[in-house]
Amino acid sequence: MYYERENIKKMQGYVSGEQPEGRNTIKLNTNENPYPPAPDIQDVIANFSSESLRRYPPARADKFRELAASLHEVERSNIIATRGGDELLRLLITTFVNPGEAIGMTSPTYSLYPVLAQIQDCPSVMIPLNDDWSLPSNFTQQINEANCKLTFLVNPHAPSGKLVDTDTLTTIASELNSVLLIDEAYVDFVDADYDSMPLVRDNDNVIILRTLSKGYSLAGLRFGYGIGPEELIKPMMDKTRDSYNLDLIGQQIAETAISNRDYAMKNCHRVAGERNKLSESFLELGLTSEESQTNFLLVTVPVEFTFTAKQLYEELKAKGILVRYFADEKVADKLRISIGLPQENKKLVDTIKSL
Repeated sequence: MYYERENIKKMQGYVSGEQPEGRNTIKLNTNENPYPPAPDIQDVIANFSSESLRRYPPARADKFRELAASLHEVERSNIIATRGGDELLRLLITTFVNPGEAIGMTSPTYSLYPVLAQIQDCPSVMIPLNDDWSLPSNFTQQINEANCKLTFLVNPHAPSGKLVDTDTLTTIASELNSVLLIDEAYVDFVDADYDSMPLVRDNDNVIILRTLSKGYSLAGLRFGYGIGPEELIKPMMDKTRDSYNLDLIGQQIAETAISNRDYAMKNCHRVAGERNKLSESFLELGLTSEESQTNFLLVTVPVEFTFTAKQLYEELKAKGILVRYFADEKVADKLRISIGLPQENKKLVDTIKSL
């Protein structure tokens, strides 16, 4: 006997990146920051009292929300703290989209988006990107004609690393008939002049996702937050958010991390520098990569190369180096490679040369 809902029975779940069992593996497949988090975080962990675990944590993470609001020059009421960015995605769907209503997104995109849509029994409207990874000129028209209630747009884009400029985002926000979620998971690695906060201040349908996983080197913490107008934040805070959704030590670590933003940004700049060096090294090997504003490169393996993308992924894995291969047609000839430490990047390049 099946107890699953029909839509759950039919769907495929999200497939996360491989987690290596051995300590000697070079892990360049899940876009983690290669540098450690702020040293003050170790002090928080060392001084944390287990006695405090008897009681529930602050229900609304107000201290963190105050710090985030100050950073982004908004009010606390414009901030919601969540278990990673993924909880915010789920909250947006359950709060603003009825089962059966459409959710818009690009193709390709972060593969969790359509999974979350399926869980809510909502169709995903996939808008193909242009060959250069830019948005089609009629993107908003297609979204509106499909009557989407919510639109997900990851910026910088995953898996290409391409950044959509704020002028384009402003036009999209003004033209869309739906809530627009701009997923800025990788924004801390952007080296262009980019500021999306005016989008929140000037529009009632825009919410921005931020995470501590990438720029703050805290992927293992699972802490993110949303920035948006109060009319979008309040129903999620008061109605659909889980009770006590963020544990006590997690909140304290997150507060410390965001208070040490300068430290995190120095590491992000180091990653960006390594990204540019690695791109040049790939070019010397006959591998091209998209111009990236993230902590990864999308590398094309040309037909004249010794291996296909899938074969190169397998060869590297056999040598103890994990990168990400996707079987989707648009990226089947590509590998997504996270930026590692300088010595890890060198080992990657040297290994490809040796093959």
